[in-house]
Amino acid sequence: MSDMKCTTFVAEKIQYLRIAVIGDVMVDRYFYGEVKRISPEAPVPVNRVKKVNSVLGGAANVAANLANLGCSVYLGGVTGDDDNRSILEELLVKERIDFSGLVKSRHRSTITKMRILGSRQQMLRLDFEEVCDLYPEEADQIKQWLLDLMEKGLDGIAVSDYAKGVCSDTFCQWVIRMANAYKIPVLVGPKGPHWEKYEGCSFITPNLKEICEAAGQTVPNEDGPVLQIAQMARERYRIRNVVVTRSEKGMTLVGEKRTVIHSPATALEVFDVSGAGDTVAAVLIAAAAGGLSLPEAVYMANRAAGIVVGKVGTYPVHRDELLQDLVDEERKLGYGFRPLSWREIADLAQIWHKGGEKIVFTNGCFDILHVGHVSYLEKAAKLGKHLIVGLNADDSVKRLKGETRPLVHELDRARVLASLACVDAVVIFHDDTPEKLIRTIRPDILVKGGDYCPDQVAGREYAGRVEIIEFEEGYSTTGLVERIAGLVKEGKL
Repeated sequence: MSDMKCTTFVAEKIQYLRIAVIGDVMVDRYFYGEVKRISPEAPVPVNRVKKVNSVLGGAANVAANLANLGCSVYLGGVTGDDDNRSILEELLVKERIDFSGLVKSRHRSTITKMRILGSRQQMLRLDFEEVCDLYPEEADQIKQWLLDLMEKGLDGIAVSDYAKGVCSDTFCQWVIRMANAYKIPVLVGPKGPHWEKYEGCSFITPNLKEICEAAGQTVPNEDGPVLQIAQMARERYRIRNVVVTRSEKGMTLVGEKRTVIHSPATALEVFDVSGAGDTVAAVLIAAAAGGLSLPEAVYMANRAAGIVVGKVGTYPVHRDELLQDLVDEERKLGYGFRPLSWREIADLAQIWHKGGEKIVFTNGCFDILHVGHVSYLEKAAKLGKHLIVGLNADDSVKRLKGETRPLVHELDRARVLASLACVDAVVIFHDDTPEKLIRTIRPDILVKGGDYCPDQVAGREYAGRVEIIEFEEGYSTTGLVERIAGLVKEGKL
């Protein structure tokens, strides 16, 4: 598995994916209040509501996860024509989700789960729903919508079944059959013990309880028993990949050609598992649609799940959070000593800016890294939270230093720089100055070495301020080169 492939995928490719989400769309509404007295009308507590919050639920939460990952998302399903539909539309517009496949029905209300909370304790839940299969005219509208998307080019389909009626046997089988004809991967978030309707899908993502229900038996949360029932389900329903989410044990994938992947949980602290399954589904279908390998897809889904269970309530994973997590993990595993792409550094800089973390930028050739360089970089790093180094590419160094330079290839120079504890990221640029790169990053502090005046520094207009740091006397790459040349000339080397 390549962690770097996952990082590059999230930074540079995921936002170009087109994914359709079909299923039971809901609105989750939370009424937060305080309880200080009992009603005089009946022996029930009086909740004085202080805040109301509405979030996307069901299939819409899968869509929200995909949208926050940067994908173009198209949502299909059925709702009522009511006030809760209006709330749903506002939420979908905010997330930039295309809901042209969301049929308004005169036969039903919009599925809504209303939770009443007093002092953080849930007191009551009210469900507004009518559970029934799609009416023929509703099914026809969604089918035509999906066919049009397939014709235009669709990279993946997620089916999110909450047993409210959209994902009937015939409808699910039609979706899977058409997707297979167009060679589009289909991921299913299942519900209930009857999986015949999911037969032939690319991925299915049950939790341990759900796969036990489908298997008609209960097994402990251990690798061997989970692997056995997952393999049985895969063979029985001709599903290419069964991915079992296992709470604190992470997840297990059983695929074709005896592929087995056990991926341990990554969360340090679990606050709320609500919506974690939707996050896993969203990341898996995005990874599959983007052509990542199964180990890469599972690894990335597990990292994403680790992020959302550390939050309170239903929470869609955000692309910048996942990118930051992947880059951090690269460094821990020793893979992070590499130059980042401009897209990666732009996203990371945005994350750091949002968090109020001061970014320092400097640049140079750094050909034959020496003590003077390290001292300079350490001083620069102390000015802020993160130090980004812009590194002149080989062609840029040649123009600045002459045809005999650089002595060290740009990727080797980048790796050595990135391994320094004081350096957070290295980015290669090909121009004579890093002005365009500085405009992309917009650092808080732009550092330059030597005897520059601040108003002479390229890219200064895109930085908060300019700082000049003097170089260490007695250290220079040119001096080292001349000394070596002299020793060669004297025959001492």
